[in-house]
Amino acid sequence: MPPLHSSQRVAVLADAQNLYHSAHSLFSRNVDYDAVLEQAVYERELVRAIAYVIRAHSPDEERFFEALSDIGYETKSKDLKTFADGTKKADWDVGLSLDAITLAQHVDAIVLCTGDGDFTRLCWHLRHEGVRVEVMSFRPSTSEDLIDAADSFVDLAGDEYLL
Repeated sequence: MPPLHSSQRVAVLADAQNLYHSAHSLFSRNVDYDAVLEQAVYERELVRAIAYVIRAHSPDEERFFEALSDIGYETKSKDLKTFADGTKKADWDVGLSLDAITLAQHVDAIVLCTGDGDFTRLCWHLRHEGVRVEVMSFRPSTSEDLIDAADSFVDLAGDEYLL
């Protein structure tokens, strides 16, 4: 996937929860976030890379968050909420969307690393604003509407994106 031009300014927004669950349910493996970031930027100017994470207070999560920072991602975290009936909820849909809309004024392309179809409308909006939208995720767990709404799609199902 060559960029439109090497001087493009790009932002990478990674829905870590979505990628984690997809990689584990499809392949029982972890995502190589370094390889994802390298492919997402692809010889362009990285303006910002943000990984949206959920704090579940599991033993290895701090190490994971630090590893993301070492790779070059800024991490934004939310606590996992448990409701009285035992259900759990945590998502970054609104936060990621607001960041994308804000960053759109400062970049030529936004790479959404998620397969969540809730971001389809965001893709259409960003493209209407003149921003190139690229989606990177696992094809079997990616919304067809999201793929259709993006300018390009990269399937992360290859070994080069998994650990």
